[in-house]
Amino acid sequence: MANPLLSSQSATLHTAKEALDEVARPDIAWIPSFKVFKDRVERLQSLYPNRRTTLPPGWPAQVDVDRAWAGSDFKSEDDYVMHLSAEDVVEIEAGLAHFKGLSGNLGPDDVSPSNFPLPTLGTQLVEASKTVHDGRGFVVLRGLQPDKYSSFDNILLYLGVTSYIAEKRGMQDFDGRMILHIQAVVEDVKKHGAMPNSPYVTRAQPFHTDLCDVLSLYALNVAAYGGESFLASSAKIYNELARTRPDIIEVLAKDDWVFDEFWQGQYHTRPLLYSFPSHGPAFQFSRRPLTGAHFSPHHPAVPAMTELQAEALDAVYFLAKEHALEVRLRKGDMLVFNNFAMLHARSGFADDEAAGLKRHMLRLWLRNEERMWTTPRELERISWECYGDHEWRRELSVWDVERSPPELRVKHRRASCA
Repeated sequence: MANPLLSSQSATLHTAKEALDEVARPDIAWIPSFKVFKDRVERLQSLYPNRRTTLPPGWPAQVDVDRAWAGSDFKSEDDYVMHLSAEDVVEIEAGLAHFKGLSGNLGPDDVSPSNFPLPTLGTQLVEASKTVHDGRGFVVLRGLQPDKYSSFDNILLYLGVTSYIAEKRGMQDFDGRMILHIQAVVEDVKKHGAMPNSPYVTRAQPFHTDLCDVLSLYALNVAAYGGESFLASSAKIYNELARTRPDIIEVLAKDDWVFDEFWQGQYHTRPLLYSFPSHGPAFQFSRRPLTGAHFSPHHPAVPAMTELQAEALDAVYFLAKEHALEVRLRKGDMLVFNNFAMLHARSGFADDEAAGLKRHMLRLWLRNEERMWTTPRELERISWECYGDHEWRRELSVWDVERSPPELRVKHRRASCA
C-alpha cells in the first residue's frame, strides 16, 4: 500500500517544466519591511477608498477571552512561570526511574501519565493544560537542570512531564521525526553547500504558527546572545483588526491564499484565519510558503498573492510585533503554548561553544484529545498528516537522541511538515 504522506512529499519535487517567465509578485519579504508595508497601505487606500467597513457575516466584533492579551498586560515572569520546587523535581526523577524500571521494550512512544507517575505535580500540570487550552494559552515550567541527565533521559522526562498537559505527539517532518533538536548546524552548511531549514540556523524567524495543536520547547541550553522567544495573542490581533480594518478580516478568511505546497496535482489553497468551533477566530499559517525566502525560494510557477493579501499578511505581522510578549527561556525551562491561540517568533542568536553556550531546544508537537480545539475542515489534512493513527506513521516514527539531521532546503521542495 502506498504511503500517502511520502507520495505528497514526492509530488512537491515538481517534475513539470519550470515557468519560462518569473511571476510578478508583490514587494513582500519573509521578514517584512515596515516602510514597504506603510507605503502599500497608503497606496491601496487611494486605489480602493470604498473597502469593507463592517465585518463579514459570522465574524465577531470582539473575542472576549483570557487569551486576548497584550505583552504589556504581564507585570513579571511570575504571571506565567510555574516554578518547580525541589520536591517537584524529585517527583519527576522518581517518575523517570519508574518508567525505566518497567519490563518490556518500552521507548519514547510509550511514555504516558499511566507509566510516568507524578502524584502531586501531575495535578498542577493538568491545571496548566487547562490554561494552555482555555486560559491565557501558555505556561513556562522552570526548575529542571538538564545537565544532570543523559540525552535520552532528558527526552523521557520531557515526555513524562508534558504528557500531563497534552499526551499525543505529532510527526514533525516527512522522515517521521517525533522530536526536533533545534540548534545551529553550521558544519552542515559547509558540508552540503545548501541552506538548512530555519530550526537549524541562527537567523531570526518572523511570526508564524506551526502545524500542531500545542507546541512545546525544552531548553537544554541557551545561546550566548539572543534567541528570545516571542508570543503574540491571535485573539488580540483579531480584535485590533476587527476594530480598525474589517476589510482585512475578509481577506484573511478567504480560501484563496496560495501556498507553495504541491498537493494532488495543484498548489494548495486555504485561508489564514479560521473560525474554530467553540473557540472563535484563530490563525494557522507560516510566511515562508506564502512569501518565499532566500533559503527557500518559491517555485517559479506558484501563483502570486495579490497586493491586498500582501497588505493583510504584513498587517498581522506588525500587530503581532506590537503586542508580543518576549519570553527569555532559561536553561531547563519548558515552554508549552497553544499553537492556535497565538503566533510565535524568535530573535536571531549567537552561540559561544567555548563558554558552553550553544542554544539547543527540544521541540514537541502535542495534542490533548480531551481538550483539543475542534479542527476546521480546511486543516483536516494537515492534522491528519501530523496526528493521524496510520500504519506508516508507526513505521516511520523516529526519536533522535542527540540531534536532528537538518533538512536542507532544496529548491522548490516542501521539506518539512513545518
